[in-house]
Amino acid sequence: MIPSFSVDHRYIVPGIFVSREDQLGREKVTTYDIRVKKPNVEPVIDVAAMHSLEHIIATFLRNDPEWKDEIIYWGPMGCLTGFYLILKGDRPSREIYDLILRAFEDVLTTEEVPGATLKNCGTALMHNLGMAKWYAKEFVEYLKAHAGEKEIFEYPMTERLVTEDGKNFFDS
Repeated sequence: MIPSFSVDHRYIVPGIFVSREDQLGREKVTTYDIRVKKPNVEPVIDVAAMHSLEHIIATFLRNDPEWKDEIIYWGPMGCLTGFYLILKGDRPSREIYDLILRAFEDVLTTEEVPGATLKNCGTALMHNLGMAKWYAKEFVEYLKAHAGEKEIFEYPMTERLVTEDGKNFFDS
């Protein structure tokens, strides 16, 4: 089984998590799980909005003066609950908080989805900027409200998520 399938998705909350670290020759690379929706609980991100978020944030990341040389990949998760970001190096999740926050804030001021033309995109008609902004706003507000909580930076340990009466939070 691959490592990401061994994380109990019943307990993941939206946040920024180290999904895996790999050694590629002399370089270390880290895959981050940028989880926007709670798996199996919240509705997934609309496909057209996800596509627009992918274009906007990939463009932001690849043009950010501080980070552009560290970006390897930005793309959607197949389950439509978030994105994967692959960076050079092995920074903890907290160190990319500001980058992720700025990337999603950038969506809020974007007036046109970059690369959303028949010439530049394989599914150019499948974009929804309005919904992308809605999801981005929701995630920005969530990140700001929970910035000091370790739960948005570390994959959950199931024992953390029990109610006061000892029941599993998601099963009650």
